[in-house]
Amino acid sequence: MATYNRAHFIAEMLMSIQNQSFKDFECIIIDDGGTDNTAEVIAPCLEDIRFTFQRRTDDYNKGLPGCRNCGIDLAKGDYFIFFDDDDLVHQDCLQIAYNELAGNTSLSFCHYQKQSFKNVDEVSVKSDLPMVKATKTTDAILYQVVTSTVGFASCTVLWKSECFNEVRFIETLQYAEEWECYSKILSENSKGVIINAVTYFNRKHPASNTGEFYQGDSKRVDSKIAASKLIITNLNEKQLFTGKFQKFFAWQAVQLNDYSVLRHINRQSSVTGFQKLKATALCTLSPLIKIYLRSKKNA
Repeated sequence: MATYNRAHFIAEMLMSIQNQSFKDFECIIIDDGGTDNTAEVIAPCLEDIRFTFQRRTDDYNKGLPGCRNCGIDLAKGDYFIFFDDDDLVHQDCLQIAYNELAGNTSLSFCHYQKQSFKNVDEVSVKSDLPMVKATKTTDAILYQVVTSTVGFASCTVLWKSECFNEVRFIETLQYAEEWECYSKILSENSKGVIINAVTYFNRKHPASNTGEFYQGDSKRVDSKIAASKLIITNLNEKQLFTGKFQKFFAWQAVQLNDYSVLRHINRQSSVTGFQKLKATALCTLSPLIKIYLRSKKNA
């Protein structure tokens, strides 16, 4: 868990982790150079030997990806989850996800569902869950995650630690770093399961990275653009950058209002001349397309 000046939220999250029905875990909290009283707030929790707290070292860049990489390098367990410091987790989250993977060498991850909230009283971390149904992923999972058809949020996947033997978060990214990282893992043909149960609760507030992105914060938007280019390059190098991926990222260029993504698409070796023409036409006509879509929405 990376944290930065979240003393007003972090204790609630740590308590929900401490109360997990699965007991055999370690929770590594990496502070990103915060200046508030986080250390004081979490001190009671640190009496539990499963919890450790330390500052991010200078070996890692400041930011969420650097803190997560620091945690990966410190972790001793066979599985990883990257929790956020301002959320809540259901008491059975670890147990349910672990049960799906334990003893199954063909599976690398378990994805569970999340629910957004603004006030703590909107959710119950101890509620009875409906019958959990697990579905094995297919070869389509890479496309589904890249296009967000299946929402692999940073905190909604239990990974086998071996998935990170050769993979780390890109520390220069300040948004969409998990999108880039998880896409890279899935491009190695990793298989997993998706369960229907909501076992994670993400807090909605304007100071979150996602909130800042949708408010147009340039640092977050630029990071999404950079992550898009990294995913495109990786897919092309692995000969996975098919026409449907090319179409998706062309639309990304339109939505992000950044045609450097389009130019990056057209530089890939797997893109044919006709496909380049189609992508260019889409972006050229994007102002008219946006006007049409807005008029249709308001009709």
